[in-house]
Amino acid sequence: MLKTEIDKALTVLKNGGVILYPTDTVWGIGCDATNEAAVEKINAIKGRSAAQSFIVLVDNDSKIQSYIDEVPEVAYDLIEFAEHPLTIIFSGAKNLAKNVINTDGSVGIRVVKHDFAQQLVQRFRKPVVSTSANLSGQPTPQFFDEINEEIKAAVDYVVDWEQELKVSKKASTIMKLSPSGQFSFIRK
Repeated sequence: MLKTEIDKALTVLKNGGVILYPTDTVWGIGCDATNEAAVEKINAIKGRSAAQSFIVLVDNDSKIQSYIDEVPEVAYDLIEFAEHPLTIIFSGAKNLAKNVINTDGSVGIRVVKHDFAQQLVQRFRKPVVSTSANLSGQPTPQFFDEINEEIKAAVDYVVDWEQELKVSKKASTIMKLSPSGQFSFIRK
């Protein structure tokens, strides 16, 4: 049941743990985006450089201003009219674990639109890291059963929701948005 799985994942997040969970894009490895030690665990699980930044999920666009110094007005239109999951890289990140933020002070934020992930983030009341469920340098798994067993064993909780789903999803579109409102695509 959805509520039960959200409750279990919430307990893990609140205790600084790492979850493997379904999102509006591919399966993600996640943690509390304000907890530096939890973010370190994800780097260790994926075998990725601590210099790489992360994408964080929020449940609605009004939360973005809590984590960005100055949100350009156009961001809200881009989010509202996006036809596919859209991650926006904003300058001036704040109130996040420093190892979530890029060295240039930016961070990628996505307003998640997915039953499980959106309710999880809403109830957690903090942003959640979302990074693809693969070892660094390996292909991104399309389905749950393609996720490396090493990852499944390393996380603190594997969400039992949509594991059988075989709908091919792709990673989000990534757009960099400057404080002046100019934008460029990083990944389409």
